[in-house]
Amino acid sequence: MISIHDGLSALSDNYDGYIIDLWGVMHDGVQAFPEAVDCVSRLKDAGKQIAILSNAPRRAEVVIARNQDLGIAPDLADVVMSSGEDAWQHLSERPDDWYRKLGRRCYHLGPERDLGMREGLDYDFVAQLAGADFILNTGTLSFDHKVEDYDDLLAEAVALQLPMVCANPDLVVIRGGVMEFCAGSVAARYEELGGDLRSHGKPHRGVYERCFEMMGATDRSRIAGIGDSLRTDIAGAKAVGIAGIFVADGIHRKELDVDSAGMPAPDKLEAVFAAAPARPTAVLPRLRW
Repeated sequence: MISIHDGLSALSDNYDGYIIDLWGVMHDGVQAFPEAVDCVSRLKDAGKQIAILSNAPRRAEVVIARNQDLGIAPDLADVVMSSGEDAWQHLSERPDDWYRKLGRRCYHLGPERDLGMREGLDYDFVAQLAGADFILNTGTLSFDHKVEDYDDLLAEAVALQLPMVCANPDLVVIRGGVMEFCAGSVAARYEELGGDLRSHGKPHRGVYERCFEMMGATDRSRIAGIGDSLRTDIAGAKAVGIAGIFVADGIHRKELDVDSAGMPAPDKLEAVFAAAPARPTAVLPRLRW
């Protein structure tokens, strides 16, 4: 049985560094969670190293600015990394054969708010799939779009044999209590159709390695990842050999039948964990001290 703790204070001495998710843990896309901000502030005051790692399809500097708008101070974290930053760096550096073969003409699938992902990249951005060498996927064009709205476009892209770079592996997100589809859902559908896909962010090892390097982390047994997604946060933590602390009152809240204090129903918790790609080290109702 995995232990459920009311707050992180019960575990804080076990770790010297934390890699913390944003959406569903630190904020809901509309405002920061005061308990979470207080908790991370206490960790910082205790000398813990803090990295924020978000599956956001935006550059790290944009994530930092958005955090400040939501009520998360820039100096709260020592390191900020995002799936978008990792994707941008790969597009810029072309570090392996897959990227070196992409070509220069890019079709960007994503909303206007993600246009910053294009800045500083030496590519020609085209308006039609037929004129593209590859796709940069940062998400659906509108908050209310469903994955099936893109079936025709994805089928055309598969026929054209266009590789896809996904800058956010998350399937869904909850914004102000409303669930929305993310780039990861579109990417998963593309892969189902036979498309060639490269994804960046949690749970993939590469984005964690960037965090470890930026943190100067050497002893991974003293690092914990905190997040609300079993598929990305907890599976990613397990893949790189760090502890995974699961936040119940997040993306899985309905499955877990959480109460008003964020506590999950124990029987639901075990059932959800049994079907998950990885089990956490410990469970918190919410990120709080």
